[in-house]
Order: sequence, then C-alpha cells, then structure tokens
Amino acid sequence: MALLKPKEIREMSPEERRKKLEELRAELIRLRVMALRGSLENPARIREIKRAIARILTIENEERLKQGR
Repeated sequence: MALLKPKEIREMSPEERRKKLEELRAELIRLRVMALRGSLENPARIREIKRAIARILTIENEERLKQGR
C-alpha cells in the first residue's frame, strides 16, 4: 500500500511537498529508533516511508528539470 501516489504528490504545491517531506523524514527517524529498541510493530512501514520520500524527491527533481528547459 502506497502512502502517497505520484498523482497526489504532483497535485500538491511545492510548499506542501516540502512540509510532507519533513514529516516523513521525522517519522522515519522515529521508526528507526523504535526498531533499535525492538518495539517496532510493523517493520514494513519503514520501507513505505522511504519509498514515499523517494517519490516526492523524484517528482521535485522532474519539475526542477522541466523549469530549466
């Protein structure tokens, strides 16, 4: 299950994307700490968050390249 679909990310404003990216990165850190303590219930959540971060960064890079042309 994807946290964010590419279509949803593209519909966001750049400011909303940056805010969401910060939230996801903070959650990833929190989950990694939980994993170190051994109290993480859903390890697959880490992978989902990493993929959502990658999607946001990819779409931001695509838009940056479009503006450069």
